[in-house]
Amino acid sequence: MTASAACRGPLHLAAAIDKTGAYAAAPHTELALLAERGALDFVTLGDSFARHGPDALAVLSRIAPATGRVGLVPTVTTTHTEPFHVQAAVATLDWVSHGRAGWAVDVSATEAEARLFGRRRAAPADALWREAGEVADVARRLWDSWEDDAEIRDVATGRFIDRDKLHYVDFEGGTFSVRGPSIVPRPPQGNPVVVVDATEGHARETAARHADVALVRAASPAQAGAARAALHRRAVELGRPPGQLRVLAALVVDLGGGEHAAQPGHGGGPLPTAEGPLYRGGPVDLADLIAAWHDAGAVDGFHLTPVEPRRDLERLVNGTVALLQHRGVFRTFYPGATLREHLGLARPANRYAARAGDPS
Repeated sequence: MTASAACRGPLHLAAAIDKTGAYAAAPHTELALLAERGALDFVTLGDSFARHGPDALAVLSRIAPATGRVGLVPTVTTTHTEPFHVQAAVATLDWVSHGRAGWAVDVSATEAEARLFGRRRAAPADALWREAGEVADVARRLWDSWEDDAEIRDVATGRFIDRDKLHYVDFEGGTFSVRGPSIVPRPPQGNPVVVVDATEGHARETAARHADVALVRAASPAQAGAARAALHRRAVELGRPPGQLRVLAALVVDLGGGEHAAQPGHGGGPLPTAEGPLYRGGPVDLADLIAAWHDAGAVDGFHLTPVEPRRDLERLVNGTVALLQHRGVFRTFYPGATLREHLGLARPANRYAARAGDPS
């Protein structure tokens, strides 16, 4: 490891386990276990109202008992859904996985998707992402609405909870209101990890304000570093302490070339495509790219979407990750049990417990 790399934070790696045509949990479980073998921080599973396939949150809830360490991050859309139900479902995933849950926030912008619900028309992107930020905000409040020791479970007295340790959130948003408290006890992580694709401008503001992990689709370390710096700067302007936001470069990877050198144009970095920056080459060259970007301080890590899920994820874990581990750039085991621990993020204090304990 170089001296400059030693000054950087740990490298974080995540992968998408989307598999076209898979309607059962088994194919996704296989991919999640493969990612766990490589000690990846988390896996993501996409979802939207516009495509066929199983519910991502339900699939990862099914995968949770079959895995032991890898983080599980489903996409959950905030548009047309009830914020109270969204937060309860994500909190439940955190309980089922013993503290490994995250939530990739997304919005629904099309009129066709709006017609599936029939409650309101499609809205502009800025309004949708403003609403998504409010959903993320109220979710954290609801996760905190139970203090950690609110459950008594006293058989002798018949008391299950201490009512004084449940709190109303009384949240008023632009399109919804929530009183609370939640119907689910405070999750093991306190707050499950919030992930936002911050590539677009409207989403970037929501990420800076609410995300624990921001994804940026960048085709060069300079582009990624500029996005990372802008996100951190805006987060500080919004009153967030430094060090609370991890920024990962999002790349599509095609490792079908095996050990061959990167395709012309890819050796110096990914090429822009309609699906996002694409790297096409071998696992060794990808390891070099990951190490170089991280060593330069451009990103905290990478979120990688395999073109061919089984083939590319296997080559990623057995080739790229193994080489990074051999070089001392990436860990060989999980240092903790929760997704927050994988990412080096502290378990947040309960805002209502702190207020209740304040004599003023």
